[in-house]
Amino acid sequence: MSIGTAKPTAKEQGEVKHHFIDSHTVTDEVNSARFEKEALQVLNEAFETKETVILVGGSGMFIDALCIGLDDIPSSKELKNQIQVEYEKNGLNPLLEELQTNDPEYFDQVDKKNAMRVLRAIEVTRLTGEKFSKLRKQAPEKRPFHVKRFAIHHERDELYSRINTRVDMMMEAGLLEEVKSVKKFSGIPSLNTVGFKELFSYIDGHCSLDEAVDKIKQNTRRYAKRQLTWLRRHTETHWIDHNDENKMKKEVVDALKL
Repeated sequence: MSIGTAKPTAKEQGEVKHHFIDSHTVTDEVNSARFEKEALQVLNEAFETKETVILVGGSGMFIDALCIGLDDIPSSKELKNQIQVEYEKNGLNPLLEELQTNDPEYFDQVDKKNAMRVLRAIEVTRLTGEKFSKLRKQAPEKRPFHVKRFAIHHERDELYSRINTRVDMMMEAGLLEEVKSVKKFSGIPSLNTVGFKELFSYIDGHCSLDEAVDKIKQNTRRYAKRQLTWLRRHTETHWIDHNDENKMKKEVVDALKL
């Protein structure tokens, strides 16, 4: 799924060692806990010969899982499957109502269109009788490395324009054909993502191609907004204005020297 995931080009991969590219199949589910474990192993090996490793993302939850650590929250495969059946039968609204009743704090925080996170919170609440928001606040383990966070700041109009252009370029590069090639996996959580779910809807005849593309742009803009909100939670984030690329690189390097 090189186009839909904006995979680094062969040239980019040849210039610097990349990890977690073409490393897992679409049916091999990777959640934040598994990513934390596998990425820590990569970091431990990398720091044997390197002083600095760059993490690029992406999902705020996955980034924090690696940089901060996850709370030790229990899970039940049987209960998870049961809730998944409920979701497929009745939709997300009944589960959202349950979450609002049992854990209003997490309900206010969670992306209510992200079924995976809603279902996980329901699973934990039913399994433990505790609020998911409460269990998430336990102190994680201290990391054996120092983290510096960087985020690129675009003016909103520029950001939205770049997103729209990027989606058009992905379509021209063959995104629809790529999505068709994995259509048989459309029920897998890892493909319930922007770019895939909208084109699955088109392929199933629920909307026109133009409507699907417009929806990809809209949902990408919403995702970008959530990413920015997540980044702002970390007050130590070093914000870099989007301008000349060399100036931006210098700003990062100078900050790493501090």
